[in-house]
Amino acid sequence: MYPRQAHAIMKPQELAEFFQESLCIFDLKATDKRGVMSEMVECLSQKLDFKDKDLLLEMLMNRESLGSTAIGKGVAFPHGRSLAIQELSVLFARSVGGVDFDALDKKPTHFFFLIIAPPQDKDNLYLQVLGHLVELIKSAALRKKLMEVTNFAELQDTLASA
Repeated sequence: MYPRQAHAIMKPQELAEFFQESLCIFDLKATDKRGVMSEMVECLSQKLDFKDKDLLLEMLMNRESLGSTAIGKGVAFPHGRSLAIQELSVLFARSVGGVDFDALDKKPTHFFFLIIAPPQDKDNLYLQVLGHLVELIKSAALRKKLMEVTNFAELQDTLASA
């Protein structure tokens, strides 16, 4: 489903291919960190049909306890590895109102890029995708566009043209 190998310099179009329409939440309902994580894990479990969503949620919350994955500027990258996942999965979620996610800049977090990979990831796509997303999201113009997208096609176009 995904490109077999990510190149050292991943093009925005290649990055956009890691997103799936069924793994997008354009209007998060949750109002706190655990709620956001739970809503994203629920979406992931419904679309990827795995059973142990509580284990995945706890893994993500444990990761957050080490230090918030909210890097500031309204963006968070919750991530981790899990046996529940067979291949790299990326979920995009947006909270228009923002959520207190313990961001470095103490501001509300609006965009969440949940990245879950299986323990065995020989091409290390997990870290490549995470790194490229972090680089792209530094653009204020991209963040503004992401606030305006209303569907998957617009999300893909926005990421591909970044």
